[in-house]
Amino acid sequence: MTQDRDARVTREQGTDPVRESAAGSDDGGPAGDVGPVHVVTFGSTEQMVASLGAHDEVLRILESVYPAATLHVRGNELSIGGAGPHADKALRVVQEARTLAGKGTRVNPQLVEQLVRMVNEGQPAAPAGEIFGLNILSSRGRSIRPKTVNQKTYVDAIDDHTVIFGIGPAGTGKTYLAMAKAVQALQAKEVSRIILTRPAVEAGEKLGFLPGTLTDKIDPYLRPLYDALHDMIDPESIPRLIAAGTIEVAPLAYMRGRTLNDAFIILDEAQNTTPEQMKMFLTRLGFGSKIVVTGDVTQVDLPGGTSSGLRVVTDILRGVEDIAFCELSASDVVRHRLVSDIVTAYEVWGNEHDDAAGQSRRSPSDRRRAPRRSAAGTRADDGARTTRNPADGAPGNEAADGAATERKGA
Repeated sequence: MTQDRDARVTREQGTDPVRESAAGSDDGGPAGDVGPVHVVTFGSTEQMVASLGAHDEVLRILESVYPAATLHVRGNELSIGGAGPHADKALRVVQEARTLAGKGTRVNPQLVEQLVRMVNEGQPAAPAGEIFGLNILSSRGRSIRPKTVNQKTYVDAIDDHTVIFGIGPAGTGKTYLAMAKAVQALQAKEVSRIILTRPAVEAGEKLGFLPGTLTDKIDPYLRPLYDALHDMIDPESIPRLIAAGTIEVAPLAYMRGRTLNDAFIILDEAQNTTPEQMKMFLTRLGFGSKIVVTGDVTQVDLPGGTSSGLRVVTDILRGVEDIAFCELSASDVVRHRLVSDIVTAYEVWGNEHDDAAGQSRRSPSDRRRAPRRSAAGTRADDGARTTRNPADGAPGNEAADGAATERKGA
């Protein structure tokens, strides 16, 4: 990254006037460049650092992602040039980062990676401020907000519908964003309590007998919900809220026979419900309540042969008014970058495995539909399968008939 550049397109903060000239012209631009050079001017050093990150983190990412783009810094100006679409995409990422920094959003490598992904997928011209600038909840100096377009759609669906299904792989924020919306609704007094539940199903392993009281036995299954609560509510107040019934964390089996009024209800790990359990849970809905169901249909831990209630309900309720289904994908993963790569790799492997299994299943059936014939045009085992009732006029098995006659004579 060099330190010398010359302005061809100047974007002043606020009015953003644009002045553009061809590369290699008489105003000082480096000869030989192809296409215009875009120059972003920052109002101050502080704004530039807030927009480009400490130690130019943003520029380092852009250089690796868009190698055809050239980035040059001088003072409070950043010039972006180069041939092809890389320069335009890098410019848009920088502009989005500057907009977010101006709204108080901390620009870090994770946020930049999300911006790059959004730009590469051809999202609308200026959604970043709407997506990353939407604070659902602020707790202990941290802001919880959607970080992808699909997450923003999911959050909007929670606002607009009574029953919402968030379906997607691990790390896409399904449960975390739902929890944030639940706490927000409680703080705004839109509901009087939060109910968090999940099926007590072991993840592919048998834990055997668990010691302690009933609470001690079920707490390990509900621990992820407690972890999310600790991120959003003062940990010292959580026991008091639970004791008062304002927050309830319980296994799914405890929901039977109840009507849940004036509550924000979250069913987590819904892929591990049976169709009967899913129906039971959804019919607990009372007046003034909202239900959010989250799950990953690729991680079903039910015993073999048991259908997932989350898979079945998608076919049953899709299209019903006031019920929303939101699909998230590997591109919405907001954990470590490798999590998205792992999810994608498993999806590719699963598709290839399904194709191979389908071909393997078709081959034996093809052979059964076309049995091997002898040279005489009859099946090779016809003699072993002929009818043994001479009275019907059908050919019999003479060897067997003879043996039967000898036994009868004996």
